[in-house]
Amino acid sequence: MNPPTVYLASGSPRRYEILTNLGYHVLRLPTEIDETPYPDENATKYVQRMARMKNSAALSTWHQTQQQPPEFPLISADTTVSLNNLILGKPVNTDDAARMLKLLSGRQHQVHTAVSIYWHNQTLHSLQTSTVHFATLQDEQITAYIASGEPLDKAGAYGIQGLGGMLVQHISGSFTGIMGLPVYETTQLLNQCGCTPLTNPD
Repeated sequence: MNPPTVYLASGSPRRYEILTNLGYHVLRLPTEIDETPYPDENATKYVQRMARMKNSAALSTWHQTQQQPPEFPLISADTTVSLNNLILGKPVNTDDAARMLKLLSGRQHQVHTAVSIYWHNQTLHSLQTSTVHFATLQDEQITAYIASGEPLDKAGAYGIQGLGGMLVQHISGSFTGIMGLPVYETTQLLNQCGCTPLTNPD
């Protein structure tokens, strides 16, 4: 039996890995959008807008070369970190990464991941929010972590699935949501599309 196929409007290796580990065959349709928050836009509205925009951008790219709609569900997602509703996106440089990590040190923050799935002329949406409790970080830890290069392409300047996991005391919520694609919420949406790797044997 062939695995179910999905399109992924993202170049994220973490989202790709999560979907392939679930048994999906993943075709990538990476997109580029303006990720600048609107003035006074809160974190949940921002992350949901980003997921919708990525989906729309991927559809626009698709229709530049294809007349028919995508034959498989098209998944987009966006993740952002917020501290007292201050949005912490991907750091622009090492100094910005250090600033973010110092803000997060010894405090709890939220990680929001929005998912949008286009299928048969409708778009399904989900939002997952987790709380992450950071340890109190020493300057030497921050410097060493930034030197690893890991923080520079991640919202909030850390990756919980990598070395950044050593900075986290505990979480409340979805580990995969913090990584960038919440498994439960995403598969619930895909189930509505009739796309699931869990099928009864004949």
